[in-house]
Amino acid sequence: MINKILKFKNTYKILIFIPLVFYFGKRSYIAFDEGFYALQARWILDKGNWIIPLWWDEYVLDRTIGIQFLIGKSQEIFGRNIFAAYLPTTTAAILMLFITYKLHEEFFNKKYAIISPLILATTYLWFDYSHLATQDIIYSCLVTIGVFSLVKIKNKDSKFYILIFGIWIGFSFMMKTFLVFVPLVSLLPYFLLKKNILFSKFFWLGLFIGFVPFLSWALSINPFLEKNIIFFLVEKFTTLSNKNTFTNPFYYYFWNIPATYLPWSIFAIIGIICNFHESTKNKYILSYFPLILILILSIFSTKTPYYTLQISSIFSLNTYVGIRYLFNSERFKLIFIFITSKIIPLFIVFLTLTYYFFFKHLSNFNYKENTFLILGLLFFGLAWSFLKRTNTFKEIIITLIIGPYLLTSFLLQSGLFTDRSRELRETMEYVSSLDIVKNQDIKVDISGTKNSISQSKIIRISLLTPVLGESLESLDELRNSELAWTTKFKEIKSNNYDYEVLYENEILNPWKLIIKK
Repeated sequence: MINKILKFKNTYKILIFIPLVFYFGKRSYIAFDEGFYALQARWILDKGNWIIPLWWDEYVLDRTIGIQFLIGKSQEIFGRNIFAAYLPTTTAAILMLFITYKLHEEFFNKKYAIISPLILATTYLWFDYSHLATQDIIYSCLVTIGVFSLVKIKNKDSKFYILIFGIWIGFSFMMKTFLVFVPLVSLLPYFLLKKNILFSKFFWLGLFIGFVPFLSWALSINPFLEKNIIFFLVEKFTTLSNKNTFTNPFYYYFWNIPATYLPWSIFAIIGIICNFHESTKNKYILSYFPLILILILSIFSTKTPYYTLQISSIFSLNTYVGIRYLFNSERFKLIFIFITSKIIPLFIVFLTLTYYFFFKHLSNFNYKENTFLILGLLFFGLAWSFLKRTNTFKEIIITLIIGPYLLTSFLLQSGLFTDRSRELRETMEYVSSLDIVKNQDIKVDISGTKNSISQSKIIRISLLTPVLGESLESLDELRNSELAWTTKFKEIKSNNYDYEVLYENEILNPWKLIIKK
């Protein structure tokens, strides 16, 4: 009987994450970066080229082919559908939640180990990127595995974890190249405590195994290039190191992290401070590691929100510590309960009503999306309003989780984080249903991809085009009865009667579907 109860309890722990991780409705891509990678994966399957990342017929040599390969392989195995394109990210997200669970067990205890992955799954930044077909969650999962393996290395006999610590480095390099050195440097204080790792043959074996995918790819692509691929990757790193469109001031992460780690930001910060004053080894991972990493990222010229995803598991652990500290604090407990049960719910209700009465009509959300968004916010505020000073720690931690859990579950099932280009998808479903389009190659006049807006549109249009043809340098290359996407509709309508515009509307603008007569 006890074994049956334990089995049900473990099943419940898995089932509770389903509304946060899985969505089975219609999906659509955003253009950058997931649409770009998905389009490259489509070309991998269409052209049978598993080596060179492409942008139409041009080589894209500023990145590896890691995520594109995984998307392509997933679609090759499970079918060429959009759900399969998300499987690599979804798998990494699930694994990252599990490793966070195991890290909680290592640092604290098994009793509340489910809390940290639930915190992670309801953190805005992680929740957002766990539903994007990019390499960011995969890379962050690998970093988390690296941290976990380092924590599990107790002595030179921990051969398996020493091997894993070597493997994750190479795999991470295949995903994000030189960014892997940021967590490695940040882990240096803890790594020095276990310096015997460097003298283990299992570490070097793991390092070699981890770099096998990159080395195999580099050896395969180099015959097509005038110089080694590593030089192209260094050029990209140099570009990111200098001033560019993603350059932000040094203090960028001081406001960006609290904003993107909502609603747990303040608890995570308190947890980092608490662990910083601990005399145990926990502070090396829970405090030194994220602080050093943020400092390094702050010095780097290019700053984006997803760079900090690699410490999101550590932030969730610190969030647990922060909540526990506030609960046990005679000085801050009353303030903690008052703010979370009164101020925050009132703010959420005010925010929801303001959106409903003043901004709802300005958004492009449909009835379902608006309903789920408003209900999620209201349930969040309602859940936290039940917090009381007399609650036990278990009651408080569960109540705190319920609010963000309901909100993120509603947001996912609404489609806002999965069907991100809904209007364009619906338009392309109609275009694809036209008899003249069915089973017909549609080429693309890439002379129209001169700015970010037209490029963003054509990426998403191309992914939803039933049979995507080759690129055209100009419409003169188009043959009779052939179809093409182009931005040159004014010239077509006014001057050239060899072409006819088959379909155009504001959603697809500036792109028009044409046919050569």
